[in-house]
Amino acid sequence: MGEKHLGGCICGAVRYQVTGDPVMGTVCHCRFCQKRLASAFAVLASFNEEAVEFQQGETQEVEHRSDESGRWLRMRFCPKCGTTVSHTSQRRPGWVTIAAGTFDDPSWFAVTRHIWVRSKLPWVSIPEGAEAYEQAYLPPAS
Repeated sequence: MGEKHLGGCICGAVRYQVTGDPVMGTVCHCRFCQKRLASAFAVLASFNEEAVEFQQGETQEVEHRSDESGRWLRMRFCPKCGTTVSHTSQRRPGWVTIAAGTFDDPSWFAVTRHIWVRSKLPWVSIPEGAEAYEQAYLPPAS
């Protein structure tokens, strides 16, 4: 079954639980993540949708279409405090990606992959040995 990990928004109105390890732990350097988080990058943990359970609170969604690919990304956020807790994407059907900073303990999983490094800010370093991709990474079909 797998170990359970809890998380939620900053005000505590929205709570979720994930079961097991993420399919992928990623740092995204795309301009969209930089702007939506007002940060240099996003730290993300992607799960099969069956592994994610929203347990408390209502969320709202907003859809963004990529200027580059035309694909959609739906962000799920707390309407009380505005924290984005997860997103789903057209690129990865069946996955829910959790904003890693919303885990109660965000240090429990490994991040081994950096994507959209062509948009990486010049003062951000990628650790030696980490996978790095100029654009998105798509895992092999299983």
